[in-house]
Amino acid sequence: MTKSTAHETERMVITRIFDAPRELVWKAWTDPKYIMQWWGPKGFSCPACEVDFRVGGKLLLCMKSPDGQEGWNAVEYHEIVPLEKIVSSMYFSDSRGNKIDPAELGIEDEAIEGAYDVTIFEDLGNGRTKLTLIGNEPMESAKNSGQLEGWNEQLDKVAAVVAGLAQAK
Repeated sequence: MTKSTAHETERMVITRIFDAPRELVWKAWTDPKYIMQWWGPKGFSCPACEVDFRVGGKLLLCMKSPDGQEGWNAVEYHEIVPLEKIVSSMYFSDSRGNKIDPAELGIEDEAIEGAYDVTIFEDLGNGRTKLTLIGNEPMESAKNSGQLEGWNEQLDKVAAVVAGLAQAK
């Protein structure tokens, strides 16, 4: 018997449970007025957000640091299953959504070749929703770069947005 020595890279996976119906979590994740409230880690803001929410469409985001520096990201949508799943790819961009090589920004790119970001929205019943974010980068590099911490901080902000939507309902 031969043992395999191939090592499959573990992708970044983050799971969060929200005390809100799936429709509200989906709305917070896809509506630009709510995305602007949660995009960026703690202390960062999102002064601009444009969404063309359809397969082949783009999400264009500006993230502003506490010291006023702005950076842009674009997201391309590859698959959308309403209220269930979004498959996308995110990259650094200019303010018009044109792709920028991370190396130009002094950032080491650790993406897994051919892997997309996947966001899954699961209805747990009793008004609760499980969101699972599967990144296109290895878990270890996401930890080392601070990306894992940043996503967890963003999900804290998503939770606050969702809680506000649930109260307004």
